[in-house]
Amino acid sequence: MAQSTPQQTLRRLTIIVAIQWMGATLGLPLLPLFLEHRGGVPTIIGFIMASFFVAGVATQFFLGRLADRFGRRPILVASLVAYGIASTTYLLPVSAGWFALTRAVQGASAGAIEVASMSAVAALFSESERGRAISRILAAQLFGLAIGPVAGVVVSVKDLGWAFFTAGVISFLAAVVTFRTNLGDRAYDPTPLPRLQWSPQLVGALVAASASGLAIGVYEACWTLLMHAHHASTLQIRLSWTFFCLPWVALSWVGGWLADHANRRYIALAGLLSGAMFLSIYPHIHNNNLMLFMGSLESIGGSLSVPSISSLMSQGAVHRELSRRQGLYATSNTAALAIAAGLSGFLFTMNPALPFTVMALLSASLAVTTLWWWRRVTGNITETQYASSK
Repeated sequence: MAQSTPQQTLRRLTIIVAIQWMGATLGLPLLPLFLEHRGGVPTIIGFIMASFFVAGVATQFFLGRLADRFGRRPILVASLVAYGIASTTYLLPVSAGWFALTRAVQGASAGAIEVASMSAVAALFSESERGRAISRILAAQLFGLAIGPVAGVVVSVKDLGWAFFTAGVISFLAAVVTFRTNLGDRAYDPTPLPRLQWSPQLVGALVAASASGLAIGVYEACWTLLMHAHHASTLQIRLSWTFFCLPWVALSWVGGWLADHANRRYIALAGLLSGAMFLSIYPHIHNNNLMLFMGSLESIGGSLSVPSISSLMSQGAVHRELSRRQGLYATSNTAALAIAAGLSGFLFTMNPALPFTVMALLSASLAVTTLWWWRRVTGNITETQYASSK
């Protein structure tokens, strides 16, 4: 395999992540209706949707450990193949309950894809360049998320299995590209893995990931319900995904630049508090066009801050612990997301504004604690500082 420069590898990873996320979201907005068509009652549908996140929580750190041990490329290829196989099962003539296994495999695979791709970027780029590199991967994720649901608008509930089959084929193609991509992994090292360093920057990043996950969980469970309660059309609900994602994609490079040139701690905190603020005000907006505009404004804060949080998570790590750190980060985010999603559905039945308000307060409270966790962490990274820490 020919050697690639870090920038060439980053371009390939960006393409891989974008097409995988686009394929994964082609049929996602209509999945609950597809499961209902297969005989699923609301309880079963909720269990199936939750199995995706439960599988991610259960496996992300373990798969990160495997990536540190055996290399990121094998884990990324295997995960893309597993996701592809699981996606093709939506064509099987089985009842809804069987798709819990499908979603579990997809959840574990999607978690491993994120862990392997993000840790590969962290390994390939120095501390002073990492924010800009990470922002490219995040932009690729959001680009796929913006395009997938809109591209899937032509698919009916009856034909949704073919949309997921297409997603499986896309995942297989991404696996082929990944197999031919050098992710900078060294040859298999039989020596024991170094002990994971529980540094303040890592712990603070895990808290920040949890704060972000709480907000995302509310959107997973209640966003469509809230817009429907405000009499939004199906097109407006679909467009709300796109309106959120596109500003993030456009401004991701700014967030990466800030992570490499400004104080990461303050950028991260500002983004988390901004997200909590928007979460708290959505239930009180009854104009759906204004909701779309506000979603675009909210995404600006995320695009500017998430690269800083992710960079802090890997800051000071040695090469063979990067995937475990990423696994912990993804686990913290997914676990908080799953908890918030589970609670939000119940709270929404009591009062539509309640889940948004409660989780906004919890998210903001967690975000503020990063001031303590990161109080002695270097927020500004330069080449000189990075070289002296090696």
